[in-house]
Amino acid sequence: MGELSVRELPLFPLPEVVLFPQEVLPLHIFESRYRIMLQSVLETDSMFGVIKWDPATKSMANIGCCAHIIKHQTAEDGRSNIITMGQQRFEVLEVIRSTPFCSAMVSWINDDNVDNLQKLDSLKDLVTEALGDVINLTSKLTNTKKNLPDKLPKNPLDLSFWIGAHLGGPVAEEQQRLLEERNTYTRLLREYEMLDHTRKQLAARTALKESFPDIKEN
Repeated sequence: MGELSVRELPLFPLPEVVLFPQEVLPLHIFESRYRIMLQSVLETDSMFGVIKWDPATKSMANIGCCAHIIKHQTAEDGRSNIITMGQQRFEVLEVIRSTPFCSAMVSWINDDNVDNLQKLDSLKDLVTEALGDVINLTSKLTNTKKNLPDKLPKNPLDLSFWIGAHLGGPVAEEQQRLLEERNTYTRLLREYEMLDHTRKQLAARTALKESFPDIKEN
């Protein structure tokens, strides 16, 4: 990322999509304003901001994640398929234009420095264990073979972003809260609570299935 902490960034508001650092996001670009944005972005540094849009309130979140285009393909009709990778998070300081596409002055944000690294490492281990249990129990319940990914991040910050990105179900509100959180320990703790809750629910369902094997799972 550039050294400047404040810069202008074109924004791509998306409903129900929260991009996290180091996550891949494929996008299909078809609206004319975003075709113009894509052209402009490809001529500069291939960066734009992905930010959550709320269709109900017609408002944009204040914090998003910068996307870097790593691959793009434009069809004859002008539509494009692009693959982006999440970079650094940003905070919108001021929207400076809304046509033909939205552009804002943003500042990059990072997590606060953590004082107690030992405490953070212990929590990371608990989170990894809970994640493993959730995957194993899900495998048992669904009779499928699921494993923890080989390349699960070892770094607590990267792990907290990875888990945030891989939460199941319609969870954009919760993902946005995790993206906005600026303390790695707090983010991991919230994720541990969620995983632990899921683990307990799955364990209860597994015990029920083992006691009454003829009961069909919904």
